[in-house]
Amino acid sequence: MTPWREISPVDVPRATGRRRLRALRAAHRALSEHAAYADLILLHDPELLVSMPREVRSRTVVWDVHEDTAAALTAKGWVPGPVRPLLRPAVRRLEKRSERRHRLLLAEEGYRERFREDHPVVPNTTYVADLPPGPPDGRRAVYVGHLSVARGALDMIAMARLLAPEGIMVELIGAADGEVRPALRDAQREGVLRWYGFVPNDRALRIAEGAMAGLALLHDEPNYRHSMPTKVVEYMARGVPVVSTPNPPAVEIVEPSGCGLIVPFADPAAAAKAVRRLREDAELRIGMGKRGYETARARFHWPTHAERFVTQLELWAGRAPALIADAEAVPEFEEPVPEY
Repeated sequence: MTPWREISPVDVPRATGRRRLRALRAAHRALSEHAAYADLILLHDPELLVSMPREVRSRTVVWDVHEDTAAALTAKGWVPGPVRPLLRPAVRRLEKRSERRHRLLLAEEGYRERFREDHPVVPNTTYVADLPPGPPDGRRAVYVGHLSVARGALDMIAMARLLAPEGIMVELIGAADGEVRPALRDAQREGVLRWYGFVPNDRALRIAEGAMAGLALLHDEPNYRHSMPTKVVEYMARGVPVVSTPNPPAVEIVEPSGCGLIVPFADPAAAAKAVRRLREDAELRIGMGKRGYETARARFHWPTHAERFVTQLELWAGRAPALIADAEAVPEFEEPVPEY
């Protein structure tokens, strides 16, 4: 991914599975090196809050909260099962300490209950093109995102085995946890699916464009019950009909807008049946793709939310307009109501 000219990137290794120490050390060094001239330090990964360099502690630090950290432990395959209950109280203590020491931005209204204070909420959305994409085809079902058991990787492999004999290709785009990699490699060698591995998000979504189904087969995990699945919005933005499990945030988007189909949890046969329905009914999939794009453009276009995000960071960095005296003065965002 080529960064904007206004950005000076510093590359660090990716943390994968239990091999995280090298990546954390590299991030630690990068933060130490660049903290001195920063007006504000924005962190997404709670792991970076644990071993924050001394140079960073004196700066304004913002934790951009994108998941229920403690609940997410059950979905992280690299965390040993017996350890997860022991880590959960430690994670909650980390959250309380971070709330006392740092600024917090929340990506979901549902995260408010985890914290004592009132923190700004800015949804994590996506860019939606001005012009609608072309209609979805009848040949491919795609998934974009990290691949794990909890995110439905094994379900998608089983679904691909059902669909491959019918000429429908399942394409999985993203890095994978160690526990599902062997199954992915085997399925790819057998020709029942394509697994691209890690691809930068902008390129991955270009690959997804034109597909007849965007898969979001998340399991019924605590962390997913009140987190909007960004991939659902990304599929919608590119005119791809959604096939999703019934996590409440996904249902609240997909059903009212009529942009996809909801299937039961951990049911590859039902997911395959939904994909077949989209292949066989061109009018249905084209209509769902169109409605998804229109809803995404009206409600989830990132520039609509970005002004509040940037204004809040400027306020905390001491660079906000003089008229904004405190967080309460940041104008509230009102979502436009799309017409269907």
